[in-house]
Amino acid sequence: MRVGTVGEIKNHEYRVGLTPESARELVVNGHEVWVETGAGLGIGASDEDYVAAGAVIQPDARTVFDGAEMIVKVKEPQPVECAMLRRGQILYTYLHLAPDPEQTAALVKSGVTAIAYETVTGPGGSLPLLKPMSQVAGRMSIQAGATALEKAHGGRGVLLGGVPGVLPGRVLVIGGGVVGFNAAQMAVGLGADVTILDRDPEVLERLGTHFESRAKTRFSNRANIQQMICEAELVIGAVLVPGAAAPKLVTRDMLKCMKPGAVLVDVAIDQGGCFETSHATTHQDPTYIVDGVVHYCVANMPGAVARTSTYALNNVTLPHALKIAELGWREAMRRNPHLAAGLNVHDGKLTYQAVAEELGYAFVPVAEVLG
Repeated sequence: MRVGTVGEIKNHEYRVGLTPESARELVVNGHEVWVETGAGLGIGASDEDYVAAGAVIQPDARTVFDGAEMIVKVKEPQPVECAMLRRGQILYTYLHLAPDPEQTAALVKSGVTAIAYETVTGPGGSLPLLKPMSQVAGRMSIQAGATALEKAHGGRGVLLGGVPGVLPGRVLVIGGGVVGFNAAQMAVGLGADVTILDRDPEVLERLGTHFESRAKTRFSNRANIQQMICEAELVIGAVLVPGAAAPKLVTRDMLKCMKPGAVLVDVAIDQGGCFETSHATTHQDPTYIVDGVVHYCVANMPGAVARTSTYALNNVTLPHALKIAELGWREAMRRNPHLAAGLNVHDGKLTYQAVAEELGYAFVPVAEVLG
């Protein structure tokens, strides 16, 4: 199979779909790899590195899109990229379709077979292709929040760890999954006063066992969210409903009790955000203020640490890419139902139920598509 990867064009997105090492693995397994010139520069990978791995460098994205049977990316295709996709082609990348009707309509129109990293499953309902970026984003959320808390960035002027004689900053993490756990780890490491909210008693028990007295846990309900955000200097939104839009857990009315200069970091913004006042921002202009509260809602947080993120992502996406290239997407999915869960769009049809319901499309089960 001819597999292609292109430079990402989303604002300040430096990751790339295939590292030179991943390209080599595809090549030694008998596949052809096309790489847009300069695609890997954001992770420090030159065209020469890809050539040494056996890849073919192409002059532009159009050439790669026109010639490749499978496109491997990181972020969802932008409108100009959607226009280059075609029926019968495979797109393998993050999609986050539920809050993005325009992208969904463009993919449906193209006829492409679109496989979303974020809905590929693992044993026990895990999301192994989402996990490494959730780990990165969770850890980055504390870095970003700590910076936004600085007075020069519009924040309250609080040092999360405090100093002797001065109380540390209070951090509220809403959601105890992969993002929330990693955010809490970083905040605890800085010496902050950390509370984690979640609705699952087993998650709360696991978090309590892990953090012991270093972080507090509470059941997530409206009353507890309202109380805790009034006390917090930094709130991390870390909730996830796989494939669907994130629930709006913090309303605008709730912001009235928050301290001026407090910070909200919405890690769920890729799925529409879990704060009512959230809208997507970029690394170029990452924050805005609503009712005196600083909002950080960058939709591709891991793109800022592109080298770490790309290698972590390739570790989990490459095995599926190799199987798709070897067997074709249909046979690969017949053999692996976890990969089949990643199919979101095929030949103008929505094949992921949560997205279809959210956006009002007819839902076609993957089993029906696979025959």
